[in-house]
Amino acid sequence: MQEWWGLNDHMKDVARRYAREGYAAIVPDLYSRLGNKVTADPSEAGRLMGSLQQADGLKDLEATVAWLKTASGVDGTRIGVTGFCMGGSYALMLPCTTQAIKAAVPFYGQVPNPDTPLQKLACPVLYIYGEDDGWITRADVQRLAAALKKYQKVGEVKTYPGAQHAFFNDTRKDVYKPAEAKDAWQRATAFFKQHLG
Repeated sequence: MQEWWGLNDHMKDVARRYAREGYAAIVPDLYSRLGNKVTADPSEAGRLMGSLQQADGLKDLEATVAWLKTASGVDGTRIGVTGFCMGGSYALMLPCTTQAIKAAVPFYGQVPNPDTPLQKLACPVLYIYGEDDGWITRADVQRLAAALKKYQKVGEVKTYPGAQHAFFNDTRKDVYKPAEAKDAWQRATAFFKQHLG
């Protein structure tokens, strides 16, 4: 699931990386209701993200999951989700709204506050976070770890010291951390292999 920039080339590239790992990969355009916008301007990205109603985003993602379950060549019993920034928020929320998700790897997404949606979390979670994130606070991530424990959910938080928000995005030289991104990718693919087979 996309960052707030829209369904850009970076997100398409991440989907291709998963396809090369042997997965059927799809990146739904969360801005389809907003005219399929893509931007490199942070102000416009903020407006787009603010215009997207969470209920609409989740409805579109649930429709994507329903389509995947019937798609040729897809095992509908082994669906995982990942997302980055805004998409990381959805990657954490979607398995709280549907039992169809079997593994989730949110990258630096918002943690629900209050944490009550996490009571319905239906799958194991690997939450990836950069310690120097200027958007998602350490307190939020600690709250997520505490909620996973409180609600007895399978999950872990992997924190990368010195990494900022969007450290995985190799098109953003201002924040990209190659070693940390490589490690996060290896952890994400191993997590999916473990929980999706």
